Amino acid sequence: MPLSRSLSMTSLSGVLPAWEEDELPVEDLLLFEVAWEVTNKVGGIYTVIQSKAKVTVDEWGENYYMMGPYFEHNFRTQVEGCEPPNDAIQKAMDALIHNGCQVHFGRWLIEGSPYVILFDIGSAAWNLDRWKGDLWDTCNIGLPFHDREANDSLILGSLVAWFFKELTDHLGDNPNVIGHFHEWQAGPGLLLARSRNIPMATIFTTHATLLGRYLCAGNVDFYNNLDKFNIDKEAGERQIYHRYCLERAAVHCAHVFTTVSQITAVEANHMLHRKPDVVTPNGLNVKKFSAMHEFQNLHSTNKTRIQEFVRGHFYGHLDFNLEKTLFFFIAGRYEFSNKGADIFLESLSRLNYLLRVHKDDVTVVVFFIMPAKTNNFNVESLKGQAIRKQLWDTAHAVKEKFGKKLYDALLKGQIPDMNSILDRDDFTIMKRAIYATQRHSLPPVTTHNMLDDTTDPILSNVRRIGLFNSRNDRVKIIFHPEFLSSTSPLLPMDYDDFVRGCNLGVFPSYYEPWGYTPGECTVMGIPSVTTNLSGFGCFMEEHVSEPAAYGIYIVDRRYRSPEESCNQLTQFMFSFCQQSRRQRIIQRNRTERLSELMDWRYLGRFYIHARHLALSRAFPDKFSLDPMAPLKTQGFRYPRPASVPPSPSASIHSTPHHSDAEDDDEPYDEEEEAERDRLNIKSPFVLGSVPEGKKKQPGESGN
Repeated sequence: MPLSRSLSMTSLSGVLPAWEEDELPVEDLLLFEVAWEVTNKVGGIYTVIQSKAKVTVDEWGENYYMMGPYFEHNFRTQVEGCEPPNDAIQKAMDALIHNGCQVHFGRWLIEGSPYVILFDIGSAAWNLDRWKGDLWDTCNIGLPFHDREANDSLILGSLVAWFFKELTDHLGDNPNVIGHFHEWQAGPGLLLARSRNIPMATIFTTHATLLGRYLCAGNVDFYNNLDKFNIDKEAGERQIYHRYCLERAAVHCAHVFTTVSQITAVEANHMLHRKPDVVTPNGLNVKKFSAMHEFQNLHSTNKTRIQEFVRGHFYGHLDFNLEKTLFFFIAGRYEFSNKGADIFLESLSRLNYLLRVHKDDVTVVVFFIMPAKTNNFNVESLKGQAIRKQLWDTAHAVKEKFGKKLYDALLKGQIPDMNSILDRDDFTIMKRAIYATQRHSLPPVTTHNMLDDTTDPILSNVRRIGLFNSRNDRVKIIFHPEFLSSTSPLLPMDYDDFVRGCNLGVFPSYYEPWGYTPGECTVMGIPSVTTNLSGFGCFMEEHVSEPAAYGIYIVDRRYRSPEESCNQLTQFMFSFCQQSRRQRIIQRNRTERLSELMDWRYLGRFYIHARHLALSRAFPDKFSLDPMAPLKTQGFRYPRPASVPPSPSASIHSTPHHSDAEDDDEPYDEEEEAERDRLNIKSPFVLGSVPEGKKKQPGESGN
């Protein structure tokens, strides 16, 4: 689903650096992208491949194909079967089919409608032992029989390599073939293709190193010990040595090795012992609105829906002003430490203290959207929404009766007696509704019944910091241990709508190779907190001269201690709470203005460069590329906006909070402010240089 953004003054067309790379002769090339997640939603790589399809199809047309495993349900619901437009592809498929291996072809029903070639792993499983022997003879990597995922990846890789051999035999020297392989599951295909000397250019992209994921899942001090790990020993102890060998072999066999961020490039250099040739950041398929301020209207609409949920959840304890309530959230896989939920909870405890000490009238409601094991909705949560609905129905019925009597009296030219316009029954109904909202317990922290309540990391830390949604707390916590859905009886909102209704996304990740969640916030015009250990945070630090000015707060978790990082995150959130409504509107405008930087139409150029580089290495007599020439996008940076102070902390008054009345007196022309930013952005840039006094960290990629 493409994410939407507004048009008008937020567009930066013509501002981003022009792409000067020589265009590839796509009519004389075939591009194949191989991944386990093609038509098969498993993790974040699915989002990368799916969102990038449109811009790639626009560039390559019918010369672009995706390849992955066949799953009957996915094929029936997501793919429209058809015949291949290329005779050589049909012949290559027929060669596999005639040997007992099923291959399916069609159009993936997503934006761009790319062609997909899907291999039925089950139909070819009878070859597994023979292909294991081939893998051992080729590169001395053995796969244990009990690792189903590794065995399936070998079957897929063998089928892919077989297909490429048949294809290139039919094609001859023209057109040339590019194979782009994602993650270790696609690695065997690259390994076998290279070992059989199949004439094709190969690219391998790691979105996160296999061993890095395992080490960080074990709460290891990862980045401070990158150069100290005994890689073989660590992989062996975790029983993934064979997978690690597949990944490392694919990395070293590829003509071009890429990764998704600078921080992952540093990790890959140590874990896989090859420096990435190109960093290919992840983008989004950004869709524009025709209305000028549509994203601000969507924020207001969806915020109202969240407020309705909060009214029900906190019934009986709704002693805070919802108009002065801010909604923060964290979302993603339930990796407590990797996703930064540990430091986030500690910072919320400190934020609660600061807001109480300053006697601030701002309340912060924080949502944790992380799937965990549950058995059903919490009865108290459902009861709260039922009571809210009952109160609404009661108020609506009384309003209708009151309105009719008032209307009749005014028609007669009389001012009605307010003491008689509502009778005793009306007051009885209203009193019963009020009594129904009485509550003798605190509002629940979690919306569901947790299967493992006592050992759950979030709930355990909530108990430790004592944030139980009491009346005195200025920070309230709601743990929603399921992904959001518009069909939910509790919080009927899709994730995109929920994000638009929030004020701040907080993602203080320790291990995040890219991080789509803050990127999605940016495209929707919602400020977010990220870290310099996430790919998104590194990308913003590189391309935006002062990210906080654009609503991208970057916590330093790499060069500061956990205590210092926690204090920095607390200060970011407290400063955000100090902003007036007007300041938040301005900041959302400027956050959304960065969305073009996240668009595949801009970030796709990094993939173009990687393909050109692969062709120049695989077919140097046909394609040339200066290996010393810097990438044309390197060094591009948005400058700090000239029209507004760079960060909330720089504009805090001596009092704890601005009054809205005070800000309303200040003139603000949104079009004028945006035009000044746009003119400022068009100022000259220094490309590819490193500021004086700043040294690159060991192992950091220069791409």
